Amino acid sequence: MARPQSLVPLLFFVAAAWPISAVSDGHVTVSHGISAFGDLKYAPDFAAFEYVNPDAPQGGTMSFRGALASQTFDSLNDFILTGEPAQGLPRLYDTLMVRAYDEPDAVYGQIAETVELPEDRSWAIFNLRPEARFTDGVPLTAEDVVWTFETLKAEGSPRYQIRLKDLVGIEALGPHRVKFTFADDVPTRDLASDVAQIAILPKHYYGEVDFTRSTLEPPVGSGKYVVSDVDAGRSVTYCQVEDYWGADLPVNQGTDNFECFRYEYFLDNTASFEALKSGEYLFHEEFTSATWATAYDFPALDRGWVVQDVISDGRPAGTQGFWFNMRRPQFQDIRVREAIAILFNFEWTNATLFYGLYNRTDSFWENSPMEAEGPPEGAELAVLEPYRAELPEEVFTGAAYVPPISADQPSDRRAIRQAQALLSEAGWEIGDDGMARNAEGKTLELAFLSSSASLERIILPFIENLRRAGVDARFDLIDRAQYEERRQDFDFDMTIARFSMPASPSIELRQLFGSESADQPGTFNLSGLQDPVVDALIDEVIAAETRAELDVRVKALDRVLRAKHIWAPNWTKGSHWLAFWDVFGRPDVKPPYVRGADYWWFDQAKYDALREQGALR
Repeated sequence: MARPQSLVPLLFFVAAAWPISAVSDGHVTVSHGISAFGDLKYAPDFAAFEYVNPDAPQGGTMSFRGALASQTFDSLNDFILTGEPAQGLPRLYDTLMVRAYDEPDAVYGQIAETVELPEDRSWAIFNLRPEARFTDGVPLTAEDVVWTFETLKAEGSPRYQIRLKDLVGIEALGPHRVKFTFADDVPTRDLASDVAQIAILPKHYYGEVDFTRSTLEPPVGSGKYVVSDVDAGRSVTYCQVEDYWGADLPVNQGTDNFECFRYEYFLDNTASFEALKSGEYLFHEEFTSATWATAYDFPALDRGWVVQDVISDGRPAGTQGFWFNMRRPQFQDIRVREAIAILFNFEWTNATLFYGLYNRTDSFWENSPMEAEGPPEGAELAVLEPYRAELPEEVFTGAAYVPPISADQPSDRRAIRQAQALLSEAGWEIGDDGMARNAEGKTLELAFLSSSASLERIILPFIENLRRAGVDARFDLIDRAQYEERRQDFDFDMTIARFSMPASPSIELRQLFGSESADQPGTFNLSGLQDPVVDALIDEVIAAETRAELDVRVKALDRVLRAKHIWAPNWTKGSHWLAFWDVFGRPDVKPPYVRGADYWWFDQAKYDALREQGALR
C-alpha cells in the first residue's frame, strides 16, 4: 500500500568541499569516499557526521510499527523474490560504504577503508578493513564480496539483477582487496557508489544454507545487529552483537544507539494506533491525514507523555499515484489513460477526506530542482531536441503536464465530459446504458487492486466518477499475501504505490521506468513502460557529469513521463508526522535527506520518570 506522504523542496548545504581524492597516482584516485560529481563534505580524517551525537548514550529499545504496506511477514531473506521479508533486515548487514545524509549522494568507507577509481570510473578497487568480520566471528574477506555479487547477479531478486546489469567482472586481488569491472560504453558515474551500498553476505554460511530459500531462520550477517527474537508474522527484534567490529569507525559514531530495535505488526491501522496509545510500541510515523487531524487527543498526549511533532524532509517528494498497468490492452491508448486520470478529484478529496493537509502531485520529482515546469527551453530543450520526431509536439510547445483542477464537489461534470470526449476519440462510445464500449462491444473495465481497506474512502468516490463517465470500475480488496504476489506478477489493472526518489537519480530509474524491467517479475516498473526515448533519457541522466546537467536531464525525463500519462498522480506534503513516547534524546541537527530516528537514543531517566507516573509498564 502506498503511504500518503511527500517532502519539502530539496535543501542544499553550503560548506567547505573536500576533494574526492586523498591520494592521486596518475589518473587513479584513492579516496575515503565517493560522490557523483567529485567533492565530499567530510575530510579523510573526519571523526563523525555532523548530524549525530557521537557521545550519545547506548542502550534501550526503539520500537516501531512494522511495515505499513504489509500486515505480516514470513521471511528473513530480503535478497530473493520469494516471501514477504520482515522490516529492518538491512540492520543485519554492513556495506562497503555508507551514505552521508547531509549530502545528496556521498558515501564513505565502512567495510572498505578506501576505494581506487580511474578517471572514467570504468572499474573500482575497494580496500577492505582487515578487522571486518561477520557476526559469527568469521573474518570478512574479498572472497565474501565476490561471492555476494556473483550470487545476487545469478540468483537474487530481479531488482538486484537489473541493478547489477553493468557489473561485468569482480575479482579478489588479495584477501582484503577486490576489483569491480563495469561494462564498456555505459554510464559509470554512480556504479561504484551503487555497488558500495549493497549488503555483504557470508560465503561460508551459504555454503550450508540455501540462499534461494525463503526462511525465518536468523541469518548470519556482517553488521551491528543480529536477529534476537522472531514471533512469526507478529514481531521481529534485532539486538546488538557483542564486540561489534566496526564500533569505532567514523561512519558508525552516533548511529544505531539502541541496544535493540523491535518491529510490531498489526492487522490494521486501528489496532496499531491503539497499541501506540498504550505504549506497546514507542515510535510512530502517521500516514493517515484523518487520524492526524482528529485522533491525536488521547490522555497520554494530553499529559505530555507522548510527543506529537512535525519534521521536515529535504528529499524529492514521494512519487505516489494510481499506476496504470499498460500491459492490459484497455490501457495501451494514451487517451484512455488520460481520461481515467482526470476523473480523480483531488481538490474534493483533499478538502473532504484529507482536511486540506496535502498538495497535488504533478511531477515524478515534486518539490525539487528536477521538476519540469512551463515549456522546455534552453538546456532542457536541447536535451529533448534529438527525440522530437518520436515525441508528441505538445512536449515542445506546451507546459509540462499538470492535472486539471477539479470542482469542490464529488462529481465534476466538466471532467466527466472531458473524459468521455477522450474515450470517444479512442474508440470507446457511450451506450444507452451509460457504459463505454469499443467497436467489438467490449465494456471498458477497470479494477483497483489493494490490500488496504483504508483506501476505500479515497478510491470509491473516484470509482463513482469513472462510472458516471462510462467506465465499469470496481475496488478489489484482497489480503496482503495475494496482493504482493499479484503485484510482483503485474496481475492488476491499476494499483496505488509510492516510491522515494533519491536526490541524485541514477541506476534505480531502470527499475522504475526502463524497458528491461517491464516484464521482469518483482521489479518496480508497475506501469510496464517500454519506450526507447525514456530509456535513452535514463541513460543520459546516469551519464550526467555535473549537478546542473543532472537537473536538466531529469527535468526532460520528468516532462516526457508526465506526457505519457502512466499514472494518475496523488498527493504530497513536505514533512513527517511523528508521535512518540517521550523517552528519547535527539541530536541538535537533523540530516536533510533522511528522517533521522536512527540517530536518536534512549533516555533512561525519561523512561524511568514515565514508569513512576504509571505511563509505561
